[in-house]
Amino acid sequence: MGEIRNFRSGNQDEPPPHGGMPRRLAAIIVGDIASYSRLMQADEEGTHVRVKRIERDLIQPSIIEHHGSLVKTTGDGFIAIFDSPVEAVRCSIVIQQNLVGRNASVPRHSRLEYRIGVNLGDVIVEPDDIYGDGVNIATRIEGIAEPGQVYISGAIYEQIKHKIVCGYESLGDRKVKNITDPVRVYRVLPDADSVGKTRSRRENALIFFLAVTLLVIAAGALWYLLAQPQSRVGEQVAAPAVSPAPSPVPQAPPREVVTQAPQPSPSIASAPSSPAPAPSPSATPVSEPEMIAIRGGSFAMGSNDDPTERPVHQVTIKPFSIGKYPVTVREWNECAAANACGFTATGRDDAPVSNVSWTDAQQYAAFLSQATKKQYRLPSEAEWEYAARGGTQTKYWWGDKLQPGMAGCKDCGDLAAEQPAKVGSFKPNPFGLHDMGGGVDQWVEDCWHKNYQGAPLDGSAWTGVDCSSHVLRSGSWKNDSRYVRPSNRDGYDTNVRYPTHGFRVALSP
Repeated sequence: MGEIRNFRSGNQDEPPPHGGMPRRLAAIIVGDIASYSRLMQADEEGTHVRVKRIERDLIQPSIIEHHGSLVKTTGDGFIAIFDSPVEAVRCSIVIQQNLVGRNASVPRHSRLEYRIGVNLGDVIVEPDDIYGDGVNIATRIEGIAEPGQVYISGAIYEQIKHKIVCGYESLGDRKVKNITDPVRVYRVLPDADSVGKTRSRRENALIFFLAVTLLVIAAGALWYLLAQPQSRVGEQVAAPAVSPAPSPVPQAPPREVVTQAPQPSPSIASAPSSPAPAPSPSATPVSEPEMIAIRGGSFAMGSNDDPTERPVHQVTIKPFSIGKYPVTVREWNECAAANACGFTATGRDDAPVSNVSWTDAQQYAAFLSQATKKQYRLPSEAEWEYAARGGTQTKYWWGDKLQPGMAGCKDCGDLAAEQPAKVGSFKPNPFGLHDMGGGVDQWVEDCWHKNYQGAPLDGSAWTGVDCSSHVLRSGSWKNDSRYVRPSNRDGYDTNVRYPTHGFRVALSP
């Protein structure tokens, strides 16, 4: 860790002057490249260029997209500050998941892998640096993190544990250098199911070793019986009723062990059927999503409830059709079965598919277009809001007050749950569309822009050349009710999957 000490804010050896300096409570991210010295020694210029490219193309844009500020970058790391602990952790996850993609084609010994630590604390803010124990703790947490991982303090965990769809692994209280009290540390698991999967893998391993043990015992018993002296044949003849027993008894246990060993993993049991020749769209029945035709019209898009939804502007929409429901697990898995979509979704067939990136959604639309000879696509942001409003201009499509049982969100009523409800569980809006608010976040075609300044007025998608993130609408079952407003909007990294993200499709006439 010697290479990182030169830029660490709040160096204990040089306490900064703080008389009259502004203080604030903030979430701090500290990132550091693992094995930086070794990489520099192997290829100094090449490593430096790669680090600067990652800072320019990934780290700085991600921090800005998540409403943070980059404090400094020096050599092998960076420090950033955020008002929101939620945004700080989301930014950390995006950075790590993007780095996985960047490292996929790089030899393991040459990969640039960051350790990231996140803490919430009171800090002293200067124009070009920040100081205080809040920064020191983030630095120490980063120092114990594994490459490619995000570690957070207990203070951050308490702020985000019910707000981000993640798994968290408690690492207990850690004593860190120059900090008096132990620090509670958690490892962030971006996939909410990761803890269960880890536990399942451990259980499967235990079952496997148990099966092997039983097999060895059974084989030993079989060898013992078969190796008995031939002189005992006479005894066996004298007792013919017992003689058949030795053969089936030792053979049964091996058969039982062999057939039971794979059972803990259903995916293994079903594997032989999936490698069959990949069905083409013409050979496999394709379920077209049920579509609702929307007549064109004009409406006031946006609201004054949030800066990202301003200015309110008049948009004219051309006629189009949009999915009555979000794309379901069953519909998605038809694409996966045809090897046209990148993964097989889990969950109930009639639940909305989730953990889908914007790129994944585009793959499904392309598959559906090829299979049906229709031009399926994602709706534009304007089309989505027009359809979600259902001809209304109120806060929600049903009025200005939250009503229970109208949408699937964290505080929307009795049907709120730990997973999205099946599609169509809630009342349709005046256009006959279900789940246009709550359920799953829904990707649209548009690139993310921080507000509507310069947005198209004809209902078309607002795209651009440099489009590293795209727009999400609807809010999810994990969000509170303010996210289910038709005007609510958010942005997320184009190629990163997130457990609450889904989509629905659209068609032009």
